[in-house]
Amino acid sequence: MTEITAKTPWKDFMGDVPMHLDYFEGTMFEAAEKIAEQYPDYVAFDFMGKSTTYKQLIKNIIKCAKALKAIGIGEGDKVTIALPNCPQAIYMFYGVNLAGGIANMIHPLSAEKEIEFYLNESDSVAAITLDQFYQKFANIRGNTKIKNLIIARIKDELPPLLKIGYSLTEGRKIPKLPENAPVIVWNDFIKNGSGVADYKAAHKGEDPAVILYSGGTTGTTKGIILTNKNFNALGKQVVAANKMFAPGDKMLAAMPVFHGFGLGVCIHTMLVNGGRCILVPRFTPESYAKLITKHRCNFIAGVPTLYEALLRLDTMNGADLSCLKGVFSGGDSLSVELKKKLDRFLEEHNASIKVREGYGTTETVTACCLTPSHIYKEGSIGLPFPDTYIKIVEPGTENELPYGKEGEILLSGPTVMKEYMHHPEETAKTLRAHSDGLTWVYTGDLGMMDEQGFVYFKGRAKRMIVTSGYNVYPAQMENILDAHEFVQMSCVIGVPDPLKMQKVKAFVKLVPGVEKDEAAKNAIMEHCRKYVAKYAMPYDIEFRDEMPKTLVGKVAYRVLEEEEMAKINSAE
Repeated sequence: MTEITAKTPWKDFMGDVPMHLDYFEGTMFEAAEKIAEQYPDYVAFDFMGKSTTYKQLIKNIIKCAKALKAIGIGEGDKVTIALPNCPQAIYMFYGVNLAGGIANMIHPLSAEKEIEFYLNESDSVAAITLDQFYQKFANIRGNTKIKNLIIARIKDELPPLLKIGYSLTEGRKIPKLPENAPVIVWNDFIKNGSGVADYKAAHKGEDPAVILYSGGTTGTTKGIILTNKNFNALGKQVVAANKMFAPGDKMLAAMPVFHGFGLGVCIHTMLVNGGRCILVPRFTPESYAKLITKHRCNFIAGVPTLYEALLRLDTMNGADLSCLKGVFSGGDSLSVELKKKLDRFLEEHNASIKVREGYGTTETVTACCLTPSHIYKEGSIGLPFPDTYIKIVEPGTENELPYGKEGEILLSGPTVMKEYMHHPEETAKTLRAHSDGLTWVYTGDLGMMDEQGFVYFKGRAKRMIVTSGYNVYPAQMENILDAHEFVQMSCVIGVPDPLKMQKVKAFVKLVPGVEKDEAAKNAIMEHCRKYVAKYAMPYDIEFRDEMPKTLVGKVAYRVLEEEEMAKINSAE
């Protein structure tokens, strides 16, 4: 084995967090099953007033794995899960793992063409979504390899009284499935598996288990292949870095299940350590606030925009937050000022803790660095998790920079992805073995490290807009816009927004002869809706006769960003 010679200046500042851990070598399901044997009667998750114990959780996952085997899912088959945070998403995620498949996690609000891309990119042979999203899948199914489409319904997992209420309100808005629709409804799907005996695949920790999506280092969507061990290691690291956690502790799982943070921290970490997830299928700042106090949550995680909104809610007046043991912020930079406001808010509401910022990438599942509970340094995103290494290099090189100097952030550790699916060149560019004995992820993010190993995030080298915690890649948006017959050239930028942090704005130079009017704008917007999820849609399209250019003839997007900032500043 190659000796590791990487520098670890943080080792004397970890407090009670160990530098190294032992990791479970089995599957994600086996890790959850092991903890269920220890705490069978503990509640694994709550969903809209209904609690499910660990014993019931394992029973339902096994039923799901049998049902998957009954429809022919076997070793390495990809199953797309397009669900919000609901019980069926949990059963399916671990059921696919138990049956030997790979879970392809996607946003249920994705546009039709995005869904088609995800299904084809992953070679999925089956998919599950909610009844309300059936039509989107039906419209593009013929262009994919999907043999089985499973339809779940929120009301099937509700307690009796809520089920009636839901059917009379939300349920009425959902179009009925067409007669003889070529789908399997969840309850029938589960029943079909009752006679199956051989449902367990012989999988190991190193085997691929999950596909999550990210822009990679070039800003075009790629599937990131993650292993059982990646997720299980994360579950061990998060708890090791949070000694205050105890089995039975509640975590508000509002971050989505198709996102590394939501799936890796809010769900898997909890379910392999005896925690209790409060599943939130669709949330607003108001419902988030209500659930924290109603369930007396011990841990909450969110993006800065969510916390910003929380501070402004009247419903939080007088709320008692003494139950909180950990408040984590990720997904985007937490400004020093917002952190101060949040810490004051927590103190005023009886919490004895402060917000802690984390940092990570989907290439490492999610967080791999966290502000320790015992030391805080202004502007820092904290120290690496156990067995995780971070170094700062001259961008794109192996040349390590001295402490205090800004460069590219590199990450290494047990949560590092296996590869980008179907992109060997991009994988080779992003994952590189160094002479220190480690394989490093080149993040494309800029930062620095001080002499005690504290890391400071300074910005992104790759173009990216973060809106409400979701990543939007301008290059991808521009490709979509440029494909419209009216568009000669486009440029997409992020504009500061008090609620979303940034919102998406498009600049378009039209083809000669096309009028710069509302009809053209509407036609381009309609085109975008087919390819772009709601959260990534431009809030505005501004027509330009000419685009500013760089010396090499590229559109000078920074000039457009500066113009927008000048407009905002003059309006203030």
